[in-house]
Amino acid sequence: MGLPGTGAEPRPTRTAPGLAIALLSGLAFGLAGPFAASLLATGWSPLAVVFGRLGGGALLLAVPLVVVVARGWRPRAGHLRAIAIYGLVPLAGAQVCYFSAVGHLSVGVALLIEYTAPVLLLGWTWARTRARPRPATLVGAALAIAGLVLVLDVARGAAVDVVGVLWGLGAAVCLAAYFRLSAGPGDGGPPAIVLTAGGALVGTAVVLLVGAVGLLPLEATTDPIDLAGAPAPWWVGVVLVAALSTALAYLTGIAAVGRLGSRLASFVGLSEVLFAVLGAWWLVAQRPTATQIVGGVLVVAAIALIRWAEPPETAEPPETAEPPETAEPPETAEPPETAEPPEPPGTRTGQ
Repeated sequence: MGLPGTGAEPRPTRTAPGLAIALLSGLAFGLAGPFAASLLATGWSPLAVVFGRLGGGALLLAVPLVVVVARGWRPRAGHLRAIAIYGLVPLAGAQVCYFSAVGHLSVGVALLIEYTAPVLLLGWTWARTRARPRPATLVGAALAIAGLVLVLDVARGAAVDVVGVLWGLGAAVCLAAYFRLSAGPGDGGPPAIVLTAGGALVGTAVVLLVGAVGLLPLEATTDPIDLAGAPAPWWVGVVLVAALSTALAYLTGIAAVGRLGSRLASFVGLSEVLFAVLGAWWLVAQRPTATQIVGGVLVVAAIALIRWAEPPETAEPPETAEPPETAEPPETAEPPETAEPPEPPGTRTGQ
């Protein structure tokens, strides 16, 4: 799953170490599905798996959070709202939907459905603004849809688990909503580690509330799980999904963004799909068909094409901010008040 977009874009440094860290983050994120599948197979409900992941992750991420607060960080206006939304939508919402989809579909198929979020966001933006996307973006959207058809193996008459697909689409909608929210003004947002750790706490509370009121079952067992054909205690699955696929995944992801920049890091982050498929094959014996592999390649290539074709929205504000800075002030802003003096800009900066 993606990383929070907070604040201004960091200046990329040390590309080679950054790529290694980004790949490690993709591996950690990708293994969340196989770890969750091993718990679901023993009777854990998706909500319980999310609770184990977010609750355990929140405990581990509390350490770097305390360090950030000790160094003087204090919340400002809008920070708590951003943390609450992040915990509710991409953490609790997307993960409950994704793990529910994993309960019905293979890990790779569920993740690829979730990864169609940029296509959903593209369609929503097109319908709302009436602005036609770039041709390359439309090609990417078409490739993603074609790839998804192959992933679901519809052409060969395979039975499609409608419930699983709907849960996967729910995860995609949550992810698309997060992309949209994080594309707003980036200045002044909370640090990524604060957003992640605080969001994990919020998400844990939301999951407990949902389970307490009975909206979704919150059930777990102590039966041993099966990983790569070997039995293991149930708590091994919980520790792995919380420590490796949550705490380590987010910390390395944040570090990768700091070294590569969010745009390049997001492309490398597509490796999550590869690691998820390979991890599911190795850990829980979910072997994809040749058709699904081709479809998966198409989906990943399509998302990469969409990300390449559509410039980040955070890059647009400087373009709209330039005209008032260069052309407007000398002719329209100050001259009515100080028309006679020959140097109005100098008097303005002096004040």
